[in-house]
Amino acid sequence: MGEFDLIAKYFKRPVRRAALGVGDDCALLAPVPGMQLAISCDMLVQGRHFFADVDPHALGHKALAVNLSDLAASGAAPRAFTLALALPQVEEAWLQGFAQGLFALADAHGCELIGGDTTQGPLNICITVFGDVPAGQALLRSGAQAGDDIYVSGNLGDARLALEALLGYITLPAQALAAARERLERPTPRVALGTALRGIANSALDVSDGLLGDLSHILQASQVGAEIHLEEATKLIASSALWESAVSGFDQNLLQQCTLAGGDDYELCFTAAVSKRAAVQAASATAQTPVHRIGRITATPGLRVLDAQGQPVAQHWRSFDHFKF
Repeated sequence: MGEFDLIAKYFKRPVRRAALGVGDDCALLAPVPGMQLAISCDMLVQGRHFFADVDPHALGHKALAVNLSDLAASGAAPRAFTLALALPQVEEAWLQGFAQGLFALADAHGCELIGGDTTQGPLNICITVFGDVPAGQALLRSGAQAGDDIYVSGNLGDARLALEALLGYITLPAQALAAARERLERPTPRVALGTALRGIANSALDVSDGLLGDLSHILQASQVGAEIHLEEATKLIASSALWESAVSGFDQNLLQQCTLAGGDDYELCFTAAVSKRAAVQAASATAQTPVHRIGRITATPGLRVLDAQGQPVAQHWRSFDHFKF
């Protein structure tokens, strides 16, 4: 099967929202009056971002999900995406599963594939996603204010817990491993929450490389500091009854590493004024996405982790870095 046959069979679909989609040298998107275009790009590399034996349906889902998560963090609604795909060889069963997983998530968010590229090489997936956000309403990293509450959506740490188990460092009960692996391989982009937080959140980003490492980007951009409540953050891995028996015997350092610096969560971390607490809960309800308040923004620079007594805890957790092996 040649390159263009592969594209036509697995990735070419009728255009719905774009002015021109797959098939020409360029796709065409018609700007929407009063909106700004939000654009993000993420790459997934075999051996660095996913295991070689990952289910292709799950990989198709995750490849788009990590990009939609960036749109969510900006408060943008998805419109379209491009796909650059390097394949070691053409395996039609793999391509079928990958395309199904990719398009199932794309259709759920009204986001259409409008172009890209394919070539032979080590398995590598690169997606560029496009979204709309009303002019002046994008959520940024630079808007955090002293006194803001710090929130996180959903749960933290499950993906890292799965990774620890899959690498053989820990043992999880089968049901717990299956649930954790689902979080690792099929993350949920919080698009509905991101759009609901427009005009409410002062700053936001998605947690992809670990909570503390990613939060530090907000602090740097906003020139503020933060206090994180260790107990509140660590509880997020055990918020479901499924985890209670599984995590009770684990070393607390492991749970802290998973929740504070685990990576691959793809939840939203955002800040909002104390006066916006009711609005945040309303946005959470509208988006059907739970949120948890885990700390506050301070005028004093630096990121401090506090124990249950409000005392600083020595930090020894390191978030993921794509260039540190």
